[in-house]
Amino acid sequence: MEIPVLLAIVAGLWVALVLAGGLEALKHRWLVSRIPVRVHVNGTRGKTSVTRLIAAGLRAGGKRVCAKTTGSAAAVTDPDGREFPIYRISGANIIEQMRTLKRMARLKPEIVVMECMALQPQYQSLSELRMVRSNVGVITNARPDHLDVMGPGEEDVALALAGSTPVKGNLFTAERDLLPTFEHSCKDRKSELHGISLEEVEAISDDTMSQFRYAEHKENVALALKICEHLGVDRDKALKGMTELEPEAGAMQVLHINYFKREIVFVNGFAANDPESTGKIWENMIEKFGEGRKKIMLINCRADRPHRSQQMAEEAGKWTAADKVILMGSGCFVFVRNAVKHGLDPEKLLVLEGGETTDITETILEESAGNALVVGMCNIHGGGEEVARFFQNRAVKEEDL
Repeated sequence: MEIPVLLAIVAGLWVALVLAGGLEALKHRWLVSRIPVRVHVNGTRGKTSVTRLIAAGLRAGGKRVCAKTTGSAAAVTDPDGREFPIYRISGANIIEQMRTLKRMARLKPEIVVMECMALQPQYQSLSELRMVRSNVGVITNARPDHLDVMGPGEEDVALALAGSTPVKGNLFTAERDLLPTFEHSCKDRKSELHGISLEEVEAISDDTMSQFRYAEHKENVALALKICEHLGVDRDKALKGMTELEPEAGAMQVLHINYFKREIVFVNGFAANDPESTGKIWENMIEKFGEGRKKIMLINCRADRPHRSQQMAEEAGKWTAADKVILMGSGCFVFVRNAVKHGLDPEKLLVLEGGETTDITETILEESAGNALVVGMCNIHGGGEEVARFFQNRAVKEEDL
């Protein structure tokens, strides 16, 4: 075949691909336009929780809502509130957002609430501008996590998250320290910024929080309530829907276990995998349950998340000292090296890298010495979920306490 003919064929194929891509983009834009309100939830911590809270609040207010979460257990929720797990043959890919929106559009919802699944800054912007095209954006917070992708600093994380700011829409955030970054992104995309003040957070009473069936954060509830009110749902109705939510997989839970004459308070905080959130959980749990109990940190490391282990190790030495620090998972050496360097007592470290769930739980029971507070942290995947399930299956019901 002559070169000019070959070039003509290649050029023809390229033109065909471009036209096909353009047609697909137009079809998707038309499909998205059939959904009146699109809510796109992004942030470092609490994305899944806030997505579920918003959807539950809107549903309780009579709105026809579909939702998609991408947290510990990715799922789609239909207008009746039924959750259907998402099975991925070849791992997560942001193209999944387009397929999910197509599936949701068939159910004719008034509102869809989508959790952002992109990490790379350019993909966060692409996901918003080309896929979800939201008119209500949400950024829960901007904290130092995934610094290998969005870093190196906290401000860089905020800039990456700002890529999901809607165009000519409304952006809601509970972040207060890095608000100027989101003010700039809203100005650039001609959107209105709605911040959640400390007063709005403190207005959520402890009595209200006690109605939740799992450990939720006031910031998440205040943020979700403000969005529900913005979309026309009465605050009390929205709150009622939120408090009736079942816990998501990986949600923080405080479990009381009476097992072989050992009384253990086990806190599933694995999903809060940035040091700021984890430190707050650790200190709060010590304040509530630490007196008279041996205090144990259970750190679940992942070899593919070395930055997370490093950050956690650098901060752990500043928290109230644990009596024992048990390491599980993979890549534990990163945590050990940095923890010792930053003042953690090496005598308190116990490494169970690669250990089976039974080995880890038996070690926890041995170390508990009668009464213990055990806080799981750092990563839910790679073993954390299995350990949490072990204790959840043996937890004492609240009415039996």
